[in-house]
Amino acid sequence: MILHIDMDAFFAAIEQRDNPALKGRCVLVGRDSGRGVVAAASYEARAFGVHSAMPMVRARRLCPAAIVVPPRKAAYQEVSGRLMNILMTFSPLVEPVSIDEAFVDVTGCLRPYGTVEEMARTIKKNIAEVTGLSCSVGGAPLKFLAKIASDMNKPAGLTIIPPEAVPRFIETLPIHKVPGVGRVAGQTLALLGIETLGDVARCPREVLLKKLGKFGGRLQDLSLGQDDAAVTACGREKSISTETTLFRDTADMDALRRYLLRQSGEVCHQLQAMGAKARVVFIRIKYDDFSETSRQVTLHPAVCSSDAVYRNAAALLEKRGLVRKVRLIGLGVTNLLFKEAGEQLGLFDDQSGRETRWAEVDRSVSAISEKFGKDAVKRGSLTE
Repeated sequence: MILHIDMDAFFAAIEQRDNPALKGRCVLVGRDSGRGVVAAASYEARAFGVHSAMPMVRARRLCPAAIVVPPRKAAYQEVSGRLMNILMTFSPLVEPVSIDEAFVDVTGCLRPYGTVEEMARTIKKNIAEVTGLSCSVGGAPLKFLAKIASDMNKPAGLTIIPPEAVPRFIETLPIHKVPGVGRVAGQTLALLGIETLGDVARCPREVLLKKLGKFGGRLQDLSLGQDDAAVTACGREKSISTETTLFRDTADMDALRRYLLRQSGEVCHQLQAMGAKARVVFIRIKYDDFSETSRQVTLHPAVCSSDAVYRNAAALLEKRGLVRKVRLIGLGVTNLLFKEAGEQLGLFDDQSGRETRWAEVDRSVSAISEKFGKDAVKRGSLTE
């Protein structure tokens, strides 16, 4: 059996938990600006038709009484870490899907609980006690069905699909509820007369492959109760990144460099918390016509200071220049090296002393920020 745990309105629920004045209110997490989007909406706000990824302007029109709260990434990551630690006490096979959801393979782990439903109830209870938040849990012998089940009775839901109920569940499952079936695929399937996953099983495989490619074959496998996707325990993060949608489009290089400077601090704070260095620095740019470009540089030795990350990111920005005004800019690092892995250092590296000094500065800034708030100390050029 596989469980899928999905936190309920995660970001908004944390804000309501930490600020009692927000309980029972319509809460939107995101930037309250013309370019902002809803990162999360409380269930009170969802009753007005608001949902995540919706433009904030539209959300405010639908729900004028909504309270907009800026996101607190560190708070959400901290709770997410506690969530994953709880899940790992029930099974060694925990696969985080995002910051607020994960699959757990509980095969062979049920003896202390008796049934998968009792284990699920215990998981929900432990999460509530440790985090003060609710979650919805779905269980099934197939991974994709566990995910569907967790969404069936939100919030605070619990839905278990036992093996003997799988054929009937698949037969009547609306096709749009299957993961991966979006608007375009849904329209194609509708033209074939397919309304449920059960209908897919009766459609010739060659037709599905012709219309939907490989996904058509996978869809028919799912309709026959065949899903070879396993829960795989994920290792460490492979990259860290952050991005900013600008208040107004700009081609001002000084302004863009300031965004990169701020982002380098955010990224390196996470790098140091993980005890890692990065071999690759990259930037992402979205122009005012929504076209995108990305650029990266490989470094030796690897770095962890905001100074080094910023300097390389700024060099990437300046190397090719801009073709249009910029709407969004992002910075990230990848190809991470963790302390225990070790690294061959250069014998004649003039930058090693500077990197070490700046890494110490970053650690001091992080310590002050954690104690007094993230704006307690910052670079002088970011005080505007």
